[in-house]
Amino acid sequence: MTDDAASRPRDRQPLDAESDRVAWRLAVDAAGVGAFVWDLVSGQLRWDGRLLELFGLDEDTFGGTIEAFNQCVHPDDLPRVSAALERAVSTCGDYDAEYRVVLPDGGVRWIEARGRALCDQPGGPAARLVGAAYDTTDVREGEARIARVLESMSSAFFQLDHAWRFTYVNSEAERLLGATRVHLVGRSIWEAFPAAVGSPFERHYRGAADSGSPVSFEAYYPPPLDAWYEVRAWPSPEGLAVYFVDISARRAAQDALDRSAHRLALLASVSEALTATLDPVEGVSRLATHLVPELADWCLVTLVEDPNAADWRRALRDVGWAHADPDLEPVLREYASLRLTAMTDESYLALTIREMTPVLMETHAAEQVAAVLVPGPARDRLRLLDPASAAVVPLRARGRTVGVVSVFRGPGRPAFGDDDVVLLQDIGSRAALALDNARLYAGQRDVSEALQRSMLTEPPPAEDLEIATRYAPAGDVARIGGDWYDAFLQPGDPATSPDVVVVVGDVVGHDVEAAAAMGQVRGLLRGVAVHSGDAPAAILSGVDTVMDSLQLGTTATAVVARLERDAGLAAQHEPGVSVRWAHAGHPPALLLTPDGAVTLLAEVDDNDLLLGFDPDVARAEQVRRLEPGATLVFYTDGLVERRDRDIDAGVEALADLLRMLAATTEDIETLCDRLLEGMIEDRPEDDVALLVVRWSPGG
Repeated sequence: MTDDAASRPRDRQPLDAESDRVAWRLAVDAAGVGAFVWDLVSGQLRWDGRLLELFGLDEDTFGGTIEAFNQCVHPDDLPRVSAALERAVSTCGDYDAEYRVVLPDGGVRWIEARGRALCDQPGGPAARLVGAAYDTTDVREGEARIARVLESMSSAFFQLDHAWRFTYVNSEAERLLGATRVHLVGRSIWEAFPAAVGSPFERHYRGAADSGSPVSFEAYYPPPLDAWYEVRAWPSPEGLAVYFVDISARRAAQDALDRSAHRLALLASVSEALTATLDPVEGVSRLATHLVPELADWCLVTLVEDPNAADWRRALRDVGWAHADPDLEPVLREYASLRLTAMTDESYLALTIREMTPVLMETHAAEQVAAVLVPGPARDRLRLLDPASAAVVPLRARGRTVGVVSVFRGPGRPAFGDDDVVLLQDIGSRAALALDNARLYAGQRDVSEALQRSMLTEPPPAEDLEIATRYAPAGDVARIGGDWYDAFLQPGDPATSPDVVVVVGDVVGHDVEAAAAMGQVRGLLRGVAVHSGDAPAAILSGVDTVMDSLQLGTTATAVVARLERDAGLAAQHEPGVSVRWAHAGHPPALLLTPDGAVTLLAEVDDNDLLLGFDPDVARAEQVRRLEPGATLVFYTDGLVERRDRDIDAGVEALADLLRMLAATTEDIETLCDRLLEGMIEDRPEDDVALLVVRWSPGG
């Protein structure tokens, strides 16, 4: 062979017929495929050795007819196989069947067979059927194992092919979907479950198929299933595998928990709003704004102000209302101003108060309410508000109805139900208790204020002396406490006018017990001062003695000052006044001179023990002559002491404020108000007593 011949590619020669037949036979043997030919003219059925082996037969035991074949096929599968053969023969078409054969030893084997009927002449009848078959037992057993696993699962499962048709449905899926696999297999999921079209189910299924990635989601399917499902879907070469479970109970429990949490939050906010004020009308009127729009579209809150009124309408007053739609708020306001007088005796409001029971209108609320209103403006406003459902609940506390709350919803919201009424009753009981407490507090406050006024009397008229007093209770307590002020006349030299004694004191505490102790100490001090005619230090010593003798068991701070007329100067028509004072553990008084200077009246190291500790303690006093126009400021520690400020810093702040106000505040009443305003907040931390004296000769 030359180099040229060696370099040329050899011509590829096709296999000869014998080689082709051998190669095909080897391929068939390797695949375990057996062949058959059924001669439809003679009726002879020929099998090759491989097919005989698959059926467990040999040339001697196989009869070579279609009847012999039928005897091998499992009786349950024979009708289906025979129908497939007849169809292929009658149409000269393809034959395709999978069936079980019963082996001679009783075993069962699965066979997959495919073939084609052939005609000898075009358009003629089929003359023979040729085909092949192979063993699918392992595949079938594997599928059976998988099917058993799928059937035993507590989760529902179905398989969809690429055309979205069901190819498998397990028993749990049959139960949850309310349809058998016979009804589902072969049908499109969109046909079998039309509500899934355009829903999260379709969106997630198609997304998984397009992306090739698994998805997990929760979705609701409407009636007839009417259920929530948790779904997991995996794409596969065959289509989409879907596992799902019914989570309706879990969702219902979660929804109930969410509703419970929401209602607890609503109750908390209502309670906070009701307890944020001690004004009964303000507290209950706030209820409407907390119920709208959380619980209702609009709301009315009514107080029962006079349960003994002859006409029940006159006993009621609408004190609060709210509407979710700002445009309808004016309409609701007008309705609230008109509805009570327009109600008949058959009205739901009268029924609620009379029977002390809630009224529920689940439907046609507008018609029901309008029926108990006389024709006129109130009914017209109601038509504009257009309630679809309503609930009316009494506010009951301590066995009596103190108010009514009426809530309404429009057509766009679910109707009120029994659960809403239970919630409203809970809210109503809290509101009623808060309202009743506020009313009781208001009554107690009025009594306390009357008692306070009886103990803190007006100062006496005194020539050339202006006296102004103020009392501020700690926060919103009972408006009575241990702080007091006092001013009274003390007869002295007959040649002069009576001296004026002023007192500011503080018994420990700011409750009723402190007020009672304050009343005793104040009375003792007054009695000792007027009976004895003593100077301030002696007055304090006398009070110490009496407190010890009577065993009052209380302590108090006090400052006693006596404004004394100068008899000698008075005879010469030159008026003169001196102030003589003594302290018992009390903050120092301030002196404002006409030139605007402020000094403290306690800058000495004298014994300053509180009253009630030691009856034998020696009390010291001081005296200072006043200039015409001089102003004295006496106060209790509540004016100067706070949590963030000690008493010394507070006294300094008061002195600075007094200097600032001196040039612009001539009237001592106004001065008192501005001192309180500048030194304490709206809710003082402690009681405050304030007494201001100005000597204005010839004023």
